[in-house]
This record gives sequence, structure tokens and C-alpha cells, in this order.
Amino acid sequence: MSNFDTSHVKNIVLLGHAGSGKTTLAECMLFEAAIINRRGSIEEKNTVGDFYELEQERGNSIFSKLLHTQWRGYKINVIDTPGYDDFSGEVLSALRVADTGVMLLNANFGVEVGTDIIWDYTERFKTPMIFAVNKLDQEKADFDKTVLQAKDHFGKNVLVVQYPMNQGLEFDSIIDVLRMTLYKFPPEGGKPQKLPIPDSERERADRLHKELIEAIAENDETLMEKYFDKGELNEDEMKVGLKKAMINHDLFPLFCVSAKKNMGSGRIMGFIDNVCPSANEMRPQMTKSGDTLACDPNGPACIFIYKTISEPHIGEMSFFKVYSGTIKSGMELINESNGVSEKLNQLFVVEGVKRTAVNELSAGDIGATIKLKHTHVNNTLHARGKNYELTPIEFPSPLMSVAIEPAQKGDEEKLSVGLHQVQEEDPTVIVEVSAELRQTIIHCQGELHLSVIKWRLEHISKNLNVKFNKPRIPYRETIRKSVQSNYRHKKQSGGAGQFGEVYMQVEPWYEGMPDPKGFSVRGRDEYKLDWGGKLVFYNCIVGGAIDQRFLPSILKGVMEKMHEGPLTGSYVRDVRVSVYDGKMHPVDSNDISFKIAGLMAFKQAFQQADPQILEPIYTITVLCPDDLTGAIIGDMQTRRAIIEGMDSEGHFTKVTTKVPLAEMDDYSSSLRSITQGRAKFKMEFYQYAPVPFEIQRKLIDEYHKETAEAVA
Repeated sequence: MSNFDTSHVKNIVLLGHAGSGKTTLAECMLFEAAIINRRGSIEEKNTVGDFYELEQERGNSIFSKLLHTQWRGYKINVIDTPGYDDFSGEVLSALRVADTGVMLLNANFGVEVGTDIIWDYTERFKTPMIFAVNKLDQEKADFDKTVLQAKDHFGKNVLVVQYPMNQGLEFDSIIDVLRMTLYKFPPEGGKPQKLPIPDSERERADRLHKELIEAIAENDETLMEKYFDKGELNEDEMKVGLKKAMINHDLFPLFCVSAKKNMGSGRIMGFIDNVCPSANEMRPQMTKSGDTLACDPNGPACIFIYKTISEPHIGEMSFFKVYSGTIKSGMELINESNGVSEKLNQLFVVEGVKRTAVNELSAGDIGATIKLKHTHVNNTLHARGKNYELTPIEFPSPLMSVAIEPAQKGDEEKLSVGLHQVQEEDPTVIVEVSAELRQTIIHCQGELHLSVIKWRLEHISKNLNVKFNKPRIPYRETIRKSVQSNYRHKKQSGGAGQFGEVYMQVEPWYEGMPDPKGFSVRGRDEYKLDWGGKLVFYNCIVGGAIDQRFLPSILKGVMEKMHEGPLTGSYVRDVRVSVYDGKMHPVDSNDISFKIAGLMAFKQAFQQADPQILEPIYTITVLCPDDLTGAIIGDMQTRRAIIEGMDSEGHFTKVTTKVPLAEMDDYSSSLRSITQGRAKFKMEFYQYAPVPFEIQRKLIDEYHKETAEAVA
């Protein structure tokens, strides 16, 4: 395959709500460029993009795919992305390396919730954007309504470049107001006839042409002067103005297409190579240190890893964009994150599942390599002697957590290996082995995401079956009143025995609390606990009742019980312990004796000190259409939520609530069901708060029952 220079490489990402036709459009682009000789279809399960078995079963893209075409002297790298928000990590990684986004709008449904969600991501990257209204060949297609919604959601800078004639089942014509030409397609699609605009459409086409010119001129002073002088801009001038406005994220051209009938894809490809920016025309990349890196094929070599996948019989394949220099096979680069040297033994251009070896890739291009042992997503590799680290992708926080375990005993190692691989390929998956909850927890984006994780695990490791459980809640225990207690540990077993007696006062702790009254304070230690809150430990021993050397053992016993609270086995927090008296034996007293005495004295006091279970409370923010706020608030009220307020955010209503984590187990799937996928939410830890009395009683009873069963 011939090598393309930087100015002749265009990188685009196909975006849109699930079902908007991204994969079908990608298939058209490959066909038009003669990369493939027959267009596949979702129904026939034979598209270049959706080659995973799971995608073919579901009829939707789940993973982003790198494809490439060659069109009129240009190489166009195309990244096809999934449309469900559960796979937002795939969209974000693609946007990180793309230079233009093509947002597909379904003419049957207009602007859908997935479109709004993805648009927020494009705003973050300030990606130049094209809109393409697809499915104009369907009976309920409504181009004008779709355009109105696009302008309403994304601003008046959405510019109509094309509009359809005969939309619906007879769709076969597109009027282009940039070129002032009618494209009429044969029934099977493909190359259209170029015809004059009919008189019946001349007025509308002229009006849209003028609107296009004025919008372009408004964003460029030089073009504005030309427009005032001539009252017109020619096509080349309009293209220059459009490119500049797109780079500045000021104008968003809108095109027409029927991907299924292959009508309009060639014109979009022509616009991509003629107008859309190359990587070297975009703003230079910023490094984490604040420096800039120009996209120069003659500059120092620098690549950014945006995605990895595991290939059977090959190992890990890393996808990257060349941000500077020219990368050649056999080249060694340094990983800025860990200082390790990595050799790029082979370079590939990618067309779905097909990989073609190449000798080099220039700045601005996207490709893949294999067997980088110490390199992961978000890593920067650069020439020796440089210190480039490009800005990493910020992946979304998890929205759902489940406990996972192998269905069969003995498969724990298989599961561990599989989870490591899943996490390596998908940075939005977080795996936590929780010592506190005694569970392995998967944090992910939702129910659909979880089903894909399960499929991946069972395909990575043969004969591995997994099951999901409800994750335990990380409760906390504390007390509400002050209590004194004492405990004598005495054990005689021939020879030296064990003896230790401890008197202590246990009370709730709060910030700024004065020293305990009635005691002679000899020492004070404050411990910030790993799980939140504090333990404050006072030495109030007088007269040498307990030797100083045994106090650390008493503290150790207290801390051990705080790791497994008396009520539910949860961590204990925010208590103050004052050891004020005790007894010891000149022969039998030792560290273990005072550790046990301290533990038991603390346990007794805790159980008498009006103990309280605390539960984690989260702030839940839901963004939804106005007409769904009632249903969302109603559902929240069944979850012991406190509704804090409603506000407007763009085209959504923002509902803010405080909800116990224990009530959020199935919220991701419940919200999708209530809103048909038209809402999204995020959750952040807020605080620990007391559980209601009846729930506390239930939690204690369940813990005692589990403990008794474990002993039995």
C-alpha cells in the first residue's frame, strides 16, 4: 500500500445514536472507494465493521473499529463507533484521535438522546463536525423536522448544505446548495447524475445557498469583504471558509444520505477530502507539561495509544495515532509513562478484521502494531531523548457495580486472567478485589455493558462460566453515647499463663472534642482511618496499673475489632477510647493477653453505647427530557431518595437527589426502562448517614444469621 503524506490523510469518526446507520455508511464508503466489491448489511451479518459474533447476534456495534479508504488521492481513516452510552469509552477514545466527526441523524426520529450525549463529548474535544441526515428512504422520514431539532439542540450554526427531493420510499434525489447541483441516483444507488436544479426548487435552493454564504462570511473577515464587494462567494472560497469555521468549531455542515441505498456517501467523502481538516491543519497537540507538539512528518517520532484489543494466536494489538514524525517498522520508542523501550516490529493499516502490513506511517495517520509488552491505553511513545506525554483520555466514571465469581470452584485463576484482559481492553471497566466486602467487584457503565463483559470473559477463557451477585454495601458502625467497660483475660494452661485486665471508656468522637473529664491524660494519639473517620486513643493510666509497653497491644485489639464491627462486621469509625485502669501479673501478663482484653472490653462497651449503622449516601444527578421528570422522581421516591431540586441544563431537565447506595442496585436498567434510553445519570459519593431503625434491625439479624450458619 502506498504511503500518504500528512496533508493527504483524513481521520473521521462516525457518531450517532444506536441504529442511525453508522456501520452501513462505513460499508458504503469502503464500497465507493473499491476497498470492497460488495456491500455487506447488518441483516446479513457480513459488514466489514461488525465482525464480532456478539455484534452480529445483536445487530448493533459494540466496539469501535478502524477502517480505511482511498479516495481521489486521499487516505480516509474511518472509525465506526457504537451508539449506546454504555460504550461511551469506545466513542471517547475514537474522538481523541479523529480530526472530524460525522454525526448521523435518523430522519425517522430526529435528534435522539444518544446524539445529545455524544454531542457533549464532541464539545469537550472541540471536534470539527459534519451532520448527515440518514434513512431518508424510509416512509416516515422527515428531513425538515430533523433539521429543526438539530438547530434547536446544537445551535443555528448547523448549516444545510444538502436537502432531499422525494424523501420517503421514492427517495432518489439530493439538492446540493454548496455546488447548486441536483444529484439524481439510479435505483441501486452509487454514482448519481448531475442535473440542474428544477425551477420548482430554485427559490428554496437560492435561499439556502445565500444562508450558507452569509454564515461562512460571518466567520471570516476576508470573506466578508469579498461578499460585500461581489455579493457572492465562489465554491473554492466557500470551502476555505467552511474549513476554517469547522476547525474553530463554529459551523457544522449538514448533508443528506441513504446509507442503505448507497445514495450520497460519495459526496460526503468528497467533502471530507476537499474541506475537512487534516491533522496538520488542526491545533497542535498539548502535552501534560503544557508544551505543544506540531503534526510534522519530519519532527521527532511520537505516537499515542488510544485502544488495545487481544487477538487470538497473536496477543495484544495496539491502535495508535502518529502525532509527530514518521514511524517505521523496527523502530524503537520510549514509553513516557514507565521509561520502557518498545520495538514496533510490525505496522498495520486496518480494515475491520483485516490487517495489511506497511513499512511506515507518517504524522497524522492511524495504524496498529502488536506485542507491546509494557504499553497500554493512554500511553505516549516517543523518540529517545524526548519527554512528550500527550493529554490522556478521561474516561467516564462507572454507573453500575456487581460482584462476580466463577460458577465453578477452581476457576478463580481463569477469572482473574480474564478480568485483567477485559480491563486492559476497556478502561471504563474497573475491577476491585474488596477485602472489606470479601467480593470481587466489577464497576461498569450499565446492564448492556455488563452483558458484553460476561460474553468477553466466557470467550477469553474456554469453559469459564461466571455469575453475578448483588454487591455488599460498605456500611460503617459507630456509637452515640459514652460507656465504661472492663474485661479480664485469664488463661492457665500449664507453665506460663495469660493475664491482662483493662478498664476503658468508649465514646463517640467529633472534631474539636475536649479531652475526657475525670482522667489524668498521659498521652493522646489520633488515627485517620483508611475507611473514613477517626480513632482517638488516650492513655489515662496512673500509678503504673498497666505497664506502658502493653498499651500498643490494647490499641491493636481495639483496631482489630474496628475492622470487624460487632453489629454487622463492617468497619467502625469515629470513636474515642480512653484506657484509664487495669491490672497485670508479673509473670503471666504479655502482649497477647492485653490485646485480647482490649478487644473484648471495646466490644462490650460498643454494644452498650447505643451503636448505630451508617450507610453510604450518593448524590444522583439525572438528565432527562421534561416529560419524564415525573416518572423519574416517582421511581426515586421508592428508593428512599431525598429530592433536592430540578433545574434546566441545555435541552434536559436536571433532577438532583440524595439516595442510599443500597437502593441503587438496579438503577441503570430501571432508568433505561422508564425512559426508553432517553435519560442519563451520574453518581458521586456524598456522605455516610444513619440507617433507619427498622433497616438497622434487619441488617443485624441477617449478619447474626450468616455468622451462625458459617459456624455451623
